[in-house]
Amino acid sequence: MAQKPSIPKGTRDFSPEEMMRRTYIFDTIKSVFRLFGYAPLETPSMENLSTLLGKYGDEGDKLLFKILNSGDYGAKLTDEELRQASKISEKGLRYDLTVPFARYVVQHQNELVFPFKRYQIQPVWRADRPQKGRYREFYQCDVDVIGSKSLLSEVELVDIVARVFAKLGISVTLKMNNRKILFGIAESIGHADKMIDITVAIDKLDKIGLDNVKAELRERGIDDAAINKLQPILELSGTNAEKLVKLTDVIGASETGMLGIEEMRTIFDNIEKLGISLTPELDLSLARGLNYYTGAIFEVKANDFAIGSISGGGRYDDLTGIFGMPGMSGVGISFGADRIYDVMLGLNLFPEELACSTMVLFVNLGTEEQTASMRLMGRLRDKGVAAEIYPDAGKMKKQMEYANRRGIPYVVIIGSDELQRSAATLKDMRSGEQREVGFDELVELL
Repeated sequence: MAQKPSIPKGTRDFSPEEMMRRTYIFDTIKSVFRLFGYAPLETPSMENLSTLLGKYGDEGDKLLFKILNSGDYGAKLTDEELRQASKISEKGLRYDLTVPFARYVVQHQNELVFPFKRYQIQPVWRADRPQKGRYREFYQCDVDVIGSKSLLSEVELVDIVARVFAKLGISVTLKMNNRKILFGIAESIGHADKMIDITVAIDKLDKIGLDNVKAELRERGIDDAAINKLQPILELSGTNAEKLVKLTDVIGASETGMLGIEEMRTIFDNIEKLGISLTPELDLSLARGLNYYTGAIFEVKANDFAIGSISGGGRYDDLTGIFGMPGMSGVGISFGADRIYDVMLGLNLFPEELACSTMVLFVNLGTEEQTASMRLMGRLRDKGVAAEIYPDAGKMKKQMEYANRRGIPYVVIIGSDELQRSAATLKDMRSGEQREVGFDELVELL
């Protein structure tokens, strides 16, 4: 019995039409990255497990795809050795692009010029339970600058976010917070050791409401006195500047917290001075789960389409320290191409011309006509017009049907009569209009 073809759950094939749309997203994002002086980088799909393990927290470690050592290596091992997974798996598929980037920076530190600005657009893999909007293989579009503590980098990233989504036509909200502020909150209510517990609970404020967040904080061992101190923070409202003033009243005693407040003030002031078209919103419930963030954090949501965050990132002060190169501060943001695609498809934002890879189809009506068509086609291609000829001479109806199904906007017909007049019939497939034009005029028209 023939095998039924299938692909692993949580992965997808992309048709030519889908690929043209995806390429449009990638090209748009890259064009903005390049405006800011970022250079492209690629790293291998697989990394040594030692590079990946322990960088994403316990949950992240569980989601790593591990790769079996190749060849007949396993055949030489005893049953006991096979049970020791580390002996049969030393590599894993990358979980994100940031950790491989840190590994690359440390490995090539003597060749790089710092600050080092790079963008990277490649697939990543997570052994997650597939569901709507969550895949096991998906692309990330990362942009990072490493080797500078300057907050101008954060301001620049906000500008990049504003420009990318303006070009794609997506209306977004950018939320920002700072891990130092979160630590300051934990410290001010007497639970500096429980910063992660507190942030995990307050991160759910939008979803479950204040009362349920308080209940969860109690479950996590935070006393009522501390929760009462936390309440005014959870209820902060007003402009970013007003929120920072109120926040200073509550966490002013925390040195780390005050550093975070000053950082955010500087970032917001610069965004305003530069007239960047997107104003971020200070959201104290934003925590971003990953362990390596130490300063400002970002999250972007689409305003007109219900889906998770479509972009996110933040400042990390010591990502390279895990590879023996401490004190190398960086900041970056990642654009979720798959979710951006879903948003653009749902809101019908893709340009119409992306639907067709070919602009003009030449009908094939015989040997001499074919030669004339191919000469003309060469001239069109020289002018940058995508053109093709139907490969087999045959019935006009079948060839027209082919153009229709492919969504090709123009068809050129050169029959024996037209050939004698050095002319062609040009048909607009969308309006149904057709007219006869000379060869030279045809090239100019198209």
